[in-house]
Amino acid sequence: MNTAAPVRIQKFLADAGLCSRRAAESLVAEGAVWVNGARAAAGLKVVPGADKVTVNGRVVLPPAASAPPKLTLAVHKPRGLVCSNDDPHNPRTIFDLLPRALARRRLFCAGRLDKDSEGLVILTTDGDLANRLMHPSNAVVKRYHVALKKPFPRALLPRLLRGVTVENERLKVEHAFLVNPDAGGASPDLDVHMGHGKKREIRLLFSTLGFDVRRLKRYQIGAFQLRGIPSGAVKPLSPADIDRLFQLPGPHPDALRLAGQAAAKHRRPPAGKTPA
Repeated sequence: MNTAAPVRIQKFLADAGLCSRRAAESLVAEGAVWVNGARAAAGLKVVPGADKVTVNGRVVLPPAASAPPKLTLAVHKPRGLVCSNDDPHNPRTIFDLLPRALARRRLFCAGRLDKDSEGLVILTTDGDLANRLMHPSNAVVKRYHVALKKPFPRALLPRLLRGVTVENERLKVEHAFLVNPDAGGASPDLDVHMGHGKKREIRLLFSTLGFDVRRLKRYQIGAFQLRGIPSGAVKPLSPADIDRLFQLPGPHPDALRLAGQAAAKHRRPPAGKTPA
């Protein structure tokens, strides 16, 4: 007798390691998911092991009791690789970096980087974890270093925060500051933070303002930093590491340093005068 509790179809697909919950919702919307011979509707519940679930005609089995434990990896993606394992136009993928033993696991990206970007990418077999990381309502903070082809003036920083509208989509960042600005208050290097992410959003945002991105690197998710993971390397994450992905990050050291410099400049007495 099957005693499994009913679960929503997107959770069933994620638990089976097929994809993330968000991707499962898209599969259902596209009509690719069928349950007991009928097309699945959004929010449908299924009983694992009792209901027959297919995706694009292939049967999806629930995870076995003896299935290997869930696996989550931090990968330092170099430029030139895509975050996909089924792109016929880009044969080199992030999955090529995995050791053979890990490559056999059904891993998927919990938040992608485009081919020309580099930095921290999370791969996981845990569909619930991927959904938590990617769902906009969770606003998981992601930090990026952006190197531009020409200096960006401090006066334009508010435009990044207010955002711009491109093809009916609002593109913006939550926080931005210049790294090592010159005497005129401009720098080609910026640090930007986002709690969401659309495809190529940072590049498109800067391009709309007239600045081309030379290099884009994601170095932090939540409170977990890329530090200590060389380019092309893979690190299995511990439960403590995974918890850090969802923690609020502390202030960036450069932001603290620049704020301290600004405060010191503000406190400095005018030339020719001494403090009382």
